[in-house]
Amino acid sequence: MKPTLSTRRMMAYIGIVLFLLALGVLWRYRKQKSGAIKSVKVLVTCNEGKIKSLDPIKAADTYSCREISKVYEGLLEYHYLKKPYELIPNLAEAMPTVSEDQLVYTFQLKKGVKFHDDPCFSGGKGRELTAQDFVYSLKRFADPKLQSPTFMLLDNKIQGLNEWREKYKDTDAIDYTEDIAGVQALDRYTLRFTLTTPDPQFLHILALFPCYVVAQEAVQYYGKDFGNHPVGTGPFMLKFYEPQHSKITYYKNPTFRDKYFPSEAADEYQHMLAYAGQKLPLVDSMITHIITEEHPKWLSFNKGNIDVISIMADRISVEVKTNEALANSLKSKEVKVFEVPSVSTSFFVFNHTHPLFKNNLKLRQAMSLAFDRERYNQLFNNNTATLAQSIIPPGLPGYQADYINPYCVYDVQKAKQYLIEAGYPGGKELPTITLDAWTGTMQKQQAEFFQKCMQAIGIKVNVVCNNFPELSKKINNKATMMHAIAWSADYPDAITFLGLLYGPYQKSSEGVGVNFDDPAFNKLFEQAATIPDVSARTVLYEQLNQMAAEKLPVIYMIHPLHISLHQGWIKNYLWSDFHYGSEQYFDVDLETKQALSVHYAR
Repeated sequence: MKPTLSTRRMMAYIGIVLFLLALGVLWRYRKQKSGAIKSVKVLVTCNEGKIKSLDPIKAADTYSCREISKVYEGLLEYHYLKKPYELIPNLAEAMPTVSEDQLVYTFQLKKGVKFHDDPCFSGGKGRELTAQDFVYSLKRFADPKLQSPTFMLLDNKIQGLNEWREKYKDTDAIDYTEDIAGVQALDRYTLRFTLTTPDPQFLHILALFPCYVVAQEAVQYYGKDFGNHPVGTGPFMLKFYEPQHSKITYYKNPTFRDKYFPSEAADEYQHMLAYAGQKLPLVDSMITHIITEEHPKWLSFNKGNIDVISIMADRISVEVKTNEALANSLKSKEVKVFEVPSVSTSFFVFNHTHPLFKNNLKLRQAMSLAFDRERYNQLFNNNTATLAQSIIPPGLPGYQADYINPYCVYDVQKAKQYLIEAGYPGGKELPTITLDAWTGTMQKQQAEFFQKCMQAIGIKVNVVCNNFPELSKKINNKATMMHAIAWSADYPDAITFLGLLYGPYQKSSEGVGVNFDDPAFNKLFEQAATIPDVSARTVLYEQLNQMAAEKLPVIYMIHPLHISLHQGWIKNYLWSDFHYGSEQYFDVDLETKQALSVHYAR
């Protein structure tokens, strides 16, 4: 029996109604789903260097340390919003009590701090942090089998630590239960350090990444792969990371202790106090892209796919400064440019284990005179950097703004004369010098600029590009003739730069690879390192700085300006050489992000 016309119409109407109802359900589902996604704050950052390790005692480069500090913590940290930089308690309940002779430091730990939930713990639940965890972590830092590249930070500073290290140097097994006089857990929450001599920098050292606390259970559970499975107490937990991948994913630590946005700030950061008292971290998850080349990094940021990028060492930093159309484009997207002097120095380093440079000061002076710093600064930094006259950067005691190094003045004719005095007139019989540099586009161009400067006085330079871990490995193995590198301050004191030239430190530590060992410099350095009075110490720092300038162990380049960009929806962005783990203070304004999304081509 065929349906009548009225029946067919009725069926059509019913079909339309059902279709419309289905569309309504789908629309509501998508709206709910979209709303759920938009309520999740995801911070997307970029790291410009390949990560060597996420193990606090294995890393020594800035790129690895900034990732480590998202997961791990130490006793102390620097106040996020204060200037000058101020050490404050982190895992410690308060600043330590210090004995009258400045040798004994006693800390009380915060109670109830938990390690991240992880399979390494019983039932997968992170246990409470105790003072014994710091004892274990410091012993691990000193373990001779692990060969931490940064052990020089504590070398000969803590009573009994070096003796313990030496005792197990040639044994198969190491007794971590053996007492060390200088690092003791007095009870569950009380930690005591006893120094060999007074050290005015000791508290700064405790705030550094090698002194972050790790859990013995995690080290034993993950074994050789511990560097890829960080388990700390910090605001973020690792969700995904494999060295061959170019992305690291973190999520908010659900058991993170009660830590709040600060309520005091320097004048220029007063606007951030709108967040005072809010519980940290402020975002739900975080993605870090490993992008070593400047162009793809810039493209991704310009599409709105990355929230924060550093451009201090990129060609794009010059473009942002000089290209009006680009500047206007960024302004329309409400992109913010953040500039601050970086407490760092860039060098072309002579490897002093190479006989060509070790005892030939005239050759080093000739090459320094042939390097055109002003042109370098113009080409690669838009004249924003400070030309380096020696090793200490501006902002640290010992830096002398009016000091002019006679060998940092560009003078080709003088350089040619010094090359004659060095025994290589016109570069004759001088072997080709190999300069190892990083693979970044701009770093390669900088190395090639140096190559052209040396060519002007008859010196042949062969530029070899390496990714950052390869370059670090070569430097640590003393396998370069020369290399290009920069050093940023570990903490706000000049000793972190002068120590790069202190002979004993270079025998067993990772630094700039200069391998310089001068008895007169070493003696004055040892004297300066233990003086508690800042003004008296500064006088010796100035002497050491001028000594470093005249002995010319490296070719001093520049003290750069840090330049970074962040999207208009990122709040509380701040960068400094001493603020690691800053991402816990960043916020993602989702309403602003949605409003600005029309400016980005996805």
